[in-house]
Amino acid sequence: MNEVKKKSILVVDDTPANLRLLVEMLTQHGYRVRPASTGEWALTTVQKELPDLILLDIMMPQLDGYEVCRRLKADERTRSIPVIFISALDEIFDKMTAFSIGGVDYITKPFQVEEVLARVRTHLGLEEMRQTLQAQNRQLQEQNQELDAFAHTVAHDLKSPLAKALASLSLMQECLPDLDEDMRQLLQISINASRKMNNIIDELLLLAGVRRAAVQMAPVNMAEVVNQALSRLSPMIDQYQPKLVVADSWPVAQGYAPWLEEVWANYLSNGLKYGGQPPRLELGATPQGDGAVRFWVRDYGPGLSPETQAQLFTEFTRLTSVRVEGHGLGLSIVRRIMNKLGGHCGVESAPGQGSEFYFTLRGVEGTQGN
Repeated sequence: MNEVKKKSILVVDDTPANLRLLVEMLTQHGYRVRPASTGEWALTTVQKELPDLILLDIMMPQLDGYEVCRRLKADERTRSIPVIFISALDEIFDKMTAFSIGGVDYITKPFQVEEVLARVRTHLGLEEMRQTLQAQNRQLQEQNQELDAFAHTVAHDLKSPLAKALASLSLMQECLPDLDEDMRQLLQISINASRKMNNIIDELLLLAGVRRAAVQMAPVNMAEVVNQALSRLSPMIDQYQPKLVVADSWPVAQGYAPWLEEVWANYLSNGLKYGGQPPRLELGATPQGDGAVRFWVRDYGPGLSPETQAQLFTEFTRLTSVRVEGHGLGLSIVRRIMNKLGGHCGVESAPGQGSEFYFTLRGVEGTQGN
């Protein structure tokens, strides 16, 4: 009951008997109630102290309930206050008007006490949950920003010393050709590990930067982007010797080409590593009925279980989060890029049946890339 007593309700009605009845009823049930007999009075008193909820009569002289509600919703300070309309009118038009201007509920006269109390409790509870969720969302956004800033700072600070270490190792390999076999192997292991760490740092920098970056969406020639991704992965392609089947023509979609190259590179590198021995990869696009285009990389590897699929694109909430083995940060980057570009990403797979990794973007009507 202590929590209920803290709730403040503004009751607005130009009929003294109705106003008195509502004030007495709500006061008896532990609410703090303020009465207002006109729309003008209601707008004045609400600015002095914001109520948790407003019961608002519709049919009042000079300033009716509709106009009062419109003014409340136009004011940033008062727009989130739940408004329950009360009126003797019961036509569909009046209810539609009440909801369209921001009312959360509608009670007709003569009203039942139990009904009024139930609706008041319901909407006070909903508003409390909304405020709680809003606060949690703000907190999560702040935490995400802090994590992004931390990841960016750490990765940036590691980049320079690692580059020097890698350069020194490469110089040693070049200048000391007479090392014995064991030393040459150890040196190569160190170089490979340094290169892998450098790739992880690049991924961290991209992951941290995508959410904060403001990019200009434009029609993307996907054929060029795919070719750039394939060229970038040429060492892996030479290593795995895949069978590549690439579409002859590509629909044009709205996006940001540098980020989409990252998406293709991530999908392709996964396909090269897990798409069979030797890998067979098919790249293509399928226009969707809603104007979007689905771009995909299909492989014929061992496939993925539903449990693994559910984890693949999960964004990290902590830097210590466990990754799905073999997929690194890449698919988290894909998801973050798609969220930023207004698209979707996912995978369709089953054990023993290969996988299709895809992303969708809004297509550009009447255009086709080569």
